[in-house]
Amino acid sequence: MKDFCGTPGTFLGLVLRMSQFIFAAGSIASMATTTSFFNLTAFCYLIASMGLQIIWSFVLALLDVYALARKKVLLNPVLISLFVVGDWVTATLSLAAASASAGITVLYFHDLGHCHFGEECQKYQISVALAFLSWISTSISSLIMLWLLAAG
Repeated sequence: MKDFCGTPGTFLGLVLRMSQFIFAAGSIASMATTTSFFNLTAFCYLIASMGLQIIWSFVLALLDVYALARKKVLLNPVLISLFVVGDWVTATLSLAAASASAGITVLYFHDLGHCHFGEECQKYQISVALAFLSWISTSISSLIMLWLLAAG
């Protein structure tokens, strides 16, 4: 296997995992501080999806820190296969949750013409934006993992 940018065990790999973690945590924090997010299924799905993203990214960030401390690059084919599957699953769930939540947010702001929740609507928008940023970094990571698996 080749050593690409973002390979597990490299500094850029750690940066990708930490950005996934930070954006997902920000999305949950923004959504959870509202009082009525639980009334809409799409927002609950976003919380669940970003929670899974946090766990996955944190565990892989810990692996990256361990590999950086040991000065090893994680290029085991079985491990890369696991990363590919996990990244693609979390990327798909994150995109679906962010898209569904964005649809509800657009419904509130544009189709209904106003938002009855005031400040909460801005928190919904921030949460959805952070979820999309988390998905972007997850999709970059999943493409790198797929590339590594194909090159192996």
